[in-house]
Amino acid sequence: MRDANANERTALTTGTGGADSFEISPKDLQKLMDCRKLEAVKYLNEKYGGVVGLCRLLKTSPQDGLHEDDFSKRINTFGANVIPQQRAKTFLRLMWEALQDLTLIVLIVAAFISLALSLYIKYGQAPTFDESEGQAGWIEGLAILIAVFVVVFVVALNDWQKERQFRGLQNKIESEHTFFVIRKGDTKQIPVKEIVVGDVCQVKYGDLLPADGIVIQCNDLKIDESSLTGESDQVRKSETKDPVLLSGTHVMEGSGKMVVTAVGPNSQAGIIFALLSSEQKEKSKTKKNDKKGKKNINKVPSANSDAYQMKSKENKTKTESDTEQTSKPKKKPRRKEQSVLQAKLTKLAIQIGYVGTCVAIATVLILIIKFSVHTFAQNKEPWQTGKHLKQIVNYIITGVTVLVVAVPEGLPLAVTLSLAYSVKRMMKDNNLVRHLDACETMGNATAICSDKTGTLTTNRMTAVQCFVGNKHYKRIPTASELPESIINLIVMNISINSGYTSKLLPPDIPNALPKQVGNKTECALLGFVKSIGRSYEDIRTQWSEERLYKVYTFNSIRKSMSTVIKESDNPMSFLLFTKGASEMVVKCCSWMMDEQNKPRPFSLQDQERLTEAVIEPMAGEGLRTIGIAYKKITIATNSKSPNDMIVQSEPNWDDEEHLLEGLTLLGIIGIEDPVRPEVPAAIRQCQKAGITVRMVTGDNVNTARSIAMKCGIIQPGENFLVIEGKEFNRRIRDKATGKVRQDLFDQVWINLRVLARSSPQDKYTLVSGIINSRAAPSRQVVAVTGDGTNDGPALKRADVGFAMGIAGTDVAKEASDIILTDDNFSTCFLDDSPLKAIQMLWVNLIMDTLASLALATEQPSVELLDRAPYGRTQPLISRQMAKNILGHSLYQLGVIFFLLFYVQLIMEVDNVSG
Repeated sequence: MRDANANERTALTTGTGGADSFEISPKDLQKLMDCRKLEAVKYLNEKYGGVVGLCRLLKTSPQDGLHEDDFSKRINTFGANVIPQQRAKTFLRLMWEALQDLTLIVLIVAAFISLALSLYIKYGQAPTFDESEGQAGWIEGLAILIAVFVVVFVVALNDWQKERQFRGLQNKIESEHTFFVIRKGDTKQIPVKEIVVGDVCQVKYGDLLPADGIVIQCNDLKIDESSLTGESDQVRKSETKDPVLLSGTHVMEGSGKMVVTAVGPNSQAGIIFALLSSEQKEKSKTKKNDKKGKKNINKVPSANSDAYQMKSKENKTKTESDTEQTSKPKKKPRRKEQSVLQAKLTKLAIQIGYVGTCVAIATVLILIIKFSVHTFAQNKEPWQTGKHLKQIVNYIITGVTVLVVAVPEGLPLAVTLSLAYSVKRMMKDNNLVRHLDACETMGNATAICSDKTGTLTTNRMTAVQCFVGNKHYKRIPTASELPESIINLIVMNISINSGYTSKLLPPDIPNALPKQVGNKTECALLGFVKSIGRSYEDIRTQWSEERLYKVYTFNSIRKSMSTVIKESDNPMSFLLFTKGASEMVVKCCSWMMDEQNKPRPFSLQDQERLTEAVIEPMAGEGLRTIGIAYKKITIATNSKSPNDMIVQSEPNWDDEEHLLEGLTLLGIIGIEDPVRPEVPAAIRQCQKAGITVRMVTGDNVNTARSIAMKCGIIQPGENFLVIEGKEFNRRIRDKATGKVRQDLFDQVWINLRVLARSSPQDKYTLVSGIINSRAAPSRQVVAVTGDGTNDGPALKRADVGFAMGIAGTDVAKEASDIILTDDNFSTCFLDDSPLKAIQMLWVNLIMDTLASLALATEQPSVELLDRAPYGRTQPLISRQMAKNILGHSLYQLGVIFFLLFYVQLIMEVDNVSG
């Protein structure tokens, strides 16, 4: 057998590796990936002899993956897993876009008219008025052009820096996106861009698939393909019904392995990217030539790709052709609304714009009417084009200047620069900002809904207590202290009934703790196995993933994971192992192994006594309690053991609820996850700044309350509410319809501090309800932390979503605004006018902009945390600010009027404005 495997591996790695060395081409693979469900299974079996035959053609092994070290020939044939970025805009292009501002265009036109008139006055006709005006008249026009150039240059420079920054940010995000592959029989975590066609990838819950592939083996694998098909239902994948996996889709449940068949531009994500780029080009062509654009739409090279076929096949409501779909302008989906400050600034700018426009028009009309009456009606002067038109243009420039001065263009620039500058600073504090506006919004957050595990705690979990053989151990006992038959079942349960990507690795430095890789709860259980002197690796070697008969992966509803294996010595007998939240597992148990290694009945009263005597005391110490149980299923007529499940035929493995009845409890393990030392101080700072911190966790209410007390989220004597998700829903939902009622919700959320045993849907309901609530004096600005796939909706709904950089799934990171690269909560918190037109423009456009730059780059002080956050509906200009503005305006107007009308008489000068 070993020789056969060796010969197979040798055959897989032979060949030159060039385009001709592979017996399958990218086009052949594309045809395969265009098939769906049973059609794909049929095509795969008939054309290639199943997935094993496909792997042979790709020169890879379904078990051991690729064996080669040089992937250049494979990349030359099938491409690299990199989607080409669109070309960056040049600096001149950005300057041209900045010039499209209507106000700047009006200023430029006015400046050129002013220059033309000054030249006409000087050279075009005989001087009939002050010659110095014609000689110096060009200065005003030139000064306006210089001011406009400075503004355009600063805006373009800011946009250029922002684009460079976000390209760097995108590259950083992509470089940190890794995936598990099998190469030379070893599981490795490599950057996504290094994945090649032929790689065997391990797929698990929470992954964002980086390439297209075919399922080799899977366990209860469900995929969210809504990003491609628009269908919200999860798609169940299997080797025999639907083996096609597509890049850009999300793994919602289960695990498995796939062989990569398309990467980069040839994958579905790459094809869609190419289509979007083509559509953008076609839209730009359509603007120039409508007919030409419609013809060119049909020339898109990937129009027959899966991106179109999936939509036409699966979205049956759409009857338009591909050409019609692409020719219609599509609205770009907005991620979320404007940030709180942006919304306030937009509203203020519109209001100022209306007022400024009215004042500007009134100013121009009054000046022109006054000039006309004085010049033509009173002085009876004849029309002189150079002189009189020049004066009218000056009035128009004054009106435009009033409008320009009225609009606070320096403020949006200051906000943008400040946020961009903040992004750089936050990178040093382990905050990876994905959306600029999140920096500003987080600065005004009034409520934070935080996870417990890994955010408030260290996520370095350790088993510290256990209940085995009807005895509660306050420490981890030695193997000799425990009943051997029970321990054998517990060790087998933990080793097999965990993700095989969860493992303990030797420490990087001597005498340090082992490195925990994968799910930290499972790592703590594996540590328990090690601490009693057993080896989980030996059991996994004996029971490879391919030998597991059925796997029910963990999800947030059942809060447990189960695995079925077929016994080696009895093919008619199955073992079902279950582990999960202790109270959930205990409810499923009808038997318990006692101190004599014998199963005894486990009644409801026994369950309650165990909960009171063991589970609640453990939880009261802040421990996470994990229940370990099993069931033996035998196809027979009778059994020696009373706790075996006897069936006449193989059970329906899809009926999970029925299978999880009548389990036998093996033990309870208490896992400690210490609070991060810096968290209590960070929460005190938040509370001092007026920010309410709420903990949302899947742990039971006793564990959650204990951790909340240690963190400082709740304090003795305070009026706070700690409830579980089920009670939370009972209080906020209408009894008749089951829908959330805002009035009921408002009675709960204000005092709510801890939501235990909650689901991601509960978190979404909490976040959405707080944002919509008007019970507080000003509407709340909510920040949320999350790490799971199902946290995506809550992260998107929140004003600011924080994803965990270490423990977070790809789906959570994609839905977030900011990624905490160290998973640490503490990183979340930081006639003649008195003024010539050019003088006003200089003050407004140049000095204001420079002042904005100074404001944007000012370092935050610690005292900033003493300021209470601004609510969603709190006005941008407070009463105190309005008083200051009014007082300063009246004072400055008084000084200007005094200088204009009295100093001229007192000082006996002709013109004080010169």
